[in-house]
Amino acid sequence: MREVFTKTILNKHKKRDSWFLDDYSLNPYQLCEFNCIYCYIKGSRYGEKKDKLAVKINAPTLLEKELYRRAKKKEYGFIALSSATEPWMEAERRYRVTRKCLEIIARYKFPVHCLTKSPLILRDLDLLCEINENAVLPSDLGELGCGSLITFSFSTLDEKIAKIFEPNAPRPIDRLKTIEKIKDYGFYCGIAYIPVLPFISDHNEQLDEMIRVAGELADYVFVGALTLHGVGKQLYFRVLEKHFPELIPKYERLYKFNQSSREYQKKLEKLAIELCKKHGVKYMIR
Repeated sequence: MREVFTKTILNKHKKRDSWFLDDYSLNPYQLCEFNCIYCYIKGSRYGEKKDKLAVKINAPTLLEKELYRRAKKKEYGFIALSSATEPWMEAERRYRVTRKCLEIIARYKFPVHCLTKSPLILRDLDLLCEINENAVLPSDLGELGCGSLITFSFSTLDEKIAKIFEPNAPRPIDRLKTIEKIKDYGFYCGIAYIPVLPFISDHNEQLDEMIRVAGELADYVFVGALTLHGVGKQLYFRVLEKHFPELIPKYERLYKFNQSSREYQKKLEKLAIELCKKHGVKYMIR
């Protein structure tokens, strides 16, 4: 893990994310130890360069300055932790950069949306409880009534499939157990099946089971399609060639471009909404 000093840390969106409701994003690390094969960041300029994995050790200092300025202007909005890395990867046990950032977020009363796969988030529930109770919500999101959103991501609940596509990530069962503990604290918590894997974890029976499980544990569910581009697409196809060679022709047809076909996306969304109604769980946060 390299230690780097970054020039900026808080990214302000031009428009609030309609799915995750964040106005800002914060990435205390660069890239991720979990090495999920489908990660869209792999298609970025970093590609396969594992030496780019780094901790932004000055992130708390920069965040303090930025939130002080924005709080004075009352520019409150949800901060996504994180949009391009795992904020609670194993390195966080040593560096505690995410925790230090949460301390600052709590001090300035900004709401936060935690996007994670890691049980290590349990370490920071004290700070998330403080944020949940005291954060200042944007006026048009006041009905949420909570300052801390927590969303766990999965591509599958199948342990064998997860080991192939999420080689260093916590097991799905461990994530589900963590959600149970988080719900005991009263947090508004959801599951993001993003991305589901075409022809692997997107079959009707599989999605039915996935959303049934979500309905038993979580408050809301996201379901999203896989994006493949650049080096990331090449890496993903290598894994398919090794483990699912029979699917290559189907993927070549579905991914002529970076996104799956519009028809596929509409079909996936329709099925997800139907299954959420069936199992009594909210589709998306609001």
